[in-house]
Amino acid sequence: MQPFNVNAPSFSVECCIYLGLDVSLVITSGLLAKMLVPDSPWSIHFDVVQLTALTVLGGIIILFSQTHLIKRQTLETRLILHVGAISIALSCAALAIQIFATGHFSVSGPIIFGMSFYTSALALRVLIFALAEHFAFFGRNAAGVAIYGAGEAGVQLASALIKGRQARPVCFVDDNPALQGLKIAGLPVHAPSYLSDLIRGRVIHELLFAIPSLRRDEQQRLLRGLSAHSVPVRVLPPHPDLISSHTLLESLTLFSDEALMDRDQISLNTPAIAKTYAGRTVLVTGAGGSIGSELCQQLLHCRPAKIVLLDHSEYALFKVSQSLFEAAVAHHVTLKTCLGSVVERQLMQRCLEEHEVDIVIHAAAYKHVPLVEANPFEGARNNVLGTQVVAETAVSAGVERLMLVSTDKAVRPASIMGATKRMAELIVQEAQSRAPLTKCAIVRFGNVLGSSGSVVPLFQRQILAGGPVTVTHPDMKRYFMTISEAVCLLLTTGTFTSAPGDVFVLDMGKPQRILDLAHRMIALSGRNSQPRAPQNKGIAVEITGVRPGEKLTEELTRNQHQLTATPHPKVMLAQENRLSQIEVAAMLRDVRHAIDTSDVVKLRKVIRARVEGYHRSDVDDLAM
Repeated sequence: MQPFNVNAPSFSVECCIYLGLDVSLVITSGLLAKMLVPDSPWSIHFDVVQLTALTVLGGIIILFSQTHLIKRQTLETRLILHVGAISIALSCAALAIQIFATGHFSVSGPIIFGMSFYTSALALRVLIFALAEHFAFFGRNAAGVAIYGAGEAGVQLASALIKGRQARPVCFVDDNPALQGLKIAGLPVHAPSYLSDLIRGRVIHELLFAIPSLRRDEQQRLLRGLSAHSVPVRVLPPHPDLISSHTLLESLTLFSDEALMDRDQISLNTPAIAKTYAGRTVLVTGAGGSIGSELCQQLLHCRPAKIVLLDHSEYALFKVSQSLFEAAVAHHVTLKTCLGSVVERQLMQRCLEEHEVDIVIHAAAYKHVPLVEANPFEGARNNVLGTQVVAETAVSAGVERLMLVSTDKAVRPASIMGATKRMAELIVQEAQSRAPLTKCAIVRFGNVLGSSGSVVPLFQRQILAGGPVTVTHPDMKRYFMTISEAVCLLLTTGTFTSAPGDVFVLDMGKPQRILDLAHRMIALSGRNSQPRAPQNKGIAVEITGVRPGEKLTEELTRNQHQLTATPHPKVMLAQENRLSQIEVAAMLRDVRHAIDTSDVVKLRKVIRARVEGYHRSDVDDLAM
């Protein structure tokens, strides 16, 4: 018989108490069987010697099978089966003692003895479990929460919260009339219309949305409705079975990215995507970043032969490779890691040749506008010279396709970051002109919600800290897209057969005001933006001023009228000016010289000469 929990300490104080209680149940069950069948050989001949033998033998069986290790935390089907097996073993031991002591074969006494032990052992643990949960549930100061969704994910969430002691689940909320009025996992199920009464009565202080299988558009509709209530709304991740009760509340976001967008989620699922990448070897630079890691996750479902992960951060590379390992095994995809920077030409050549790469997706870049503005040389080295190395080594290795991840900040840039990304676009476009075997494409993203460079994580931290939420300008606007949309766009463009070197953009609707986004996030957290709101629930919004390199409004292309259609209705083709091979070579030479001499004035002169629309009024006079 396999022990129930081999990792538990065999002789802790708690285990000794359980062992003593189980042995005492052997004695009481034996005496109870004697009382219930007084005319059986068991009762007639049952004496102190047989009771002692049964107690010793029963104690050995319980100790060997580790029944005493089954505690209240494991009250489930396995417990019932395990205790049942031990009860059968004890009945057999009682029958053997009866035959040895009296010579009579009668099963009534041993059977009643085993059944008595089985019911009493289970009842003991149920009682301990109920008492412990009662005192844990009502004796703590954890805030009451309601779980929206009484399905499997909701039940798992309720169980994890009870064990984790982080919150006190009060009830389920579900719009299924068949469930309303029932009790599931010990919690009542209410209709959504009852939420207002629970909140007004201060019974619940937070709402946890636990329907991860719901379609995104339907989930977005429900979350927007729930945000009208004056309590925070958290969203369960897509894999509730992986949740650890120790970090459960940290696993639930205050709101979904889809709920923050003022438009419907765009579906980019194209059957041709999987066919394009199936059986290929794909190199992803910047694989440890927010975009790169999501890209690798989605690539796995396309079943490529191999994914090569390249990143300069050891921790990020280790983290993404570990997160992909199980899925890669399940999809029969080989994972390889390359630690280093894209500016290292020998590293890039070795990765491309050693792994015989077919497709390169260049996502490695420095993208934080203020940081690159303060560190222009490293920004230019990574974004410009790094892209040159990637493009030249990819073309030299004869890869089939090279895709550059770019940004809308590259259009008429006001920052070093945006300008270096436009230079990267020019490099890839020029590389295409001398690479007949390699098809190059540029994918221009808007602001990606939830990425490391997004304002959303900053706002969320500020809201959790009680405010204030800082917005640089009341009229600042940005295009927004989710990480899944951004990656699907990228993979979708890889299936197109349009002219090489083109720039693809996503139809993201109208740009949103950052100030409106801040108010929406505050509302979804159950607060309001009035700093002196009742019950101290207000979150202040402060205007801090435009930072160096920031624009009030971003653009997807220099000329919106030059956008043309692609095979996907939400993906468009932007016609952008290009530089000749001589002009790109001169640009790279001047950028490298500015970096080597740490000459920021020289760097800005090169940018102004080569990047159309670049203008920084606060520093350009210095570069004249």
